[in-house]
Amino acid sequence: MRHGRQYDYAMKILVTGSSGLIGSEVCCYFGQRGHQINGIDNNQRAIFFGPQGDTQWRLSELTKSLPSFAHHEIDIRDREKVLDLVKGLKIDAIVHTAAQPSHDKAASIPFEDFDTNAVGTLNLLEAARRFCPEAPFVHMSTNKVYGDGPNRIELLEKATRWEFADPEYKDGISESFSIDQCKHSLFGASKVAADIMVQEYGRYFEMPTVCLRGGCLTGPSHSGVELHGFLSYLVKCNLEGGTYNIFGYKGKQVRDNIHSEDVASFIDLFIQAPRSGEVYNIGGGKQNSCSILEAFEICENHSGKTQKYTYSDANRIGDHICYYSDLNKLYQHYPKFEIKHSLNSTIEQIVETGKERNS
Repeated sequence: MRHGRQYDYAMKILVTGSSGLIGSEVCCYFGQRGHQINGIDNNQRAIFFGPQGDTQWRLSELTKSLPSFAHHEIDIRDREKVLDLVKGLKIDAIVHTAAQPSHDKAASIPFEDFDTNAVGTLNLLEAARRFCPEAPFVHMSTNKVYGDGPNRIELLEKATRWEFADPEYKDGISESFSIDQCKHSLFGASKVAADIMVQEYGRYFEMPTVCLRGGCLTGPSHSGVELHGFLSYLVKCNLEGGTYNIFGYKGKQVRDNIHSEDVASFIDLFIQAPRSGEVYNIGGGKQNSCSILEAFEICENHSGKTQKYTYSDANRIGDHICYYSDLNKLYQHYPKFEIKHSLNSTIEQIVETGKERNS
């Protein structure tokens, strides 16, 4: 483990996907603490998902609210531009959140998905190795690297959710769970490639890299769409009177949800005390997990509106029936970390923000 450090200077941080949920939260978190932020984003989310995925509104907010923020309209697949940018900036830390993020969308755009998630990550890693090898490199991975392996665990069906019946998984899925010989979706496979490469640069070149295998990352800054952004999209449907489509598992499929600000606070701890080639599952844990049916109820309590939905027995290919993150390793390595936003308060924030935008 590298020596921990408190910041005694303004760092220069490069954030990819800086207009997205986690990227923009990281920009705000560190920008408000006096650090210089360089954001890479080319609004690819709007290309992947259409107008509902557009993140220009978030870029506008960052530009207006953060004097230390500099925007770079770069596609991370453009190797030379990535190399040139990192070479010229003298970066102190890299937070890589840019991705094609949809489990389902990847099947229709396999080249774009792999080039963005795997090749784009390699471009950034190599830029870091050449020009700032001491800079902590934080990669937002995903729980989809575990594929549908968690579905092999014995489950217990309850009134509103599925639950792990095997006591070995009472705290959820740990980092030791296999990512091999299961169905991932093409998105999961491209993220596996990136995840392993980030680990390898850490171990092979002894660089301070980490993969954060996220559960459901959420918060009021999410531009949620049906193919990506569970709680954000669910709340949007509720507030606008839209119909939410449930795919399989009786609507009892379980996810753990973590607020983007809590993710940013962990990234802060890692940058202060980085490790090499590390992996952490990061999500809300069991206490912040919910099924779709349970999310409907919480949302309805805050919005006062009944959720409209349809149901199909056809589940999404490779989708998890039950998943929540075992956070024991993360807490062991970083005992100062705490989840400050509960599931209930997070959904309440998303509802209130949605009401303001619709007014």
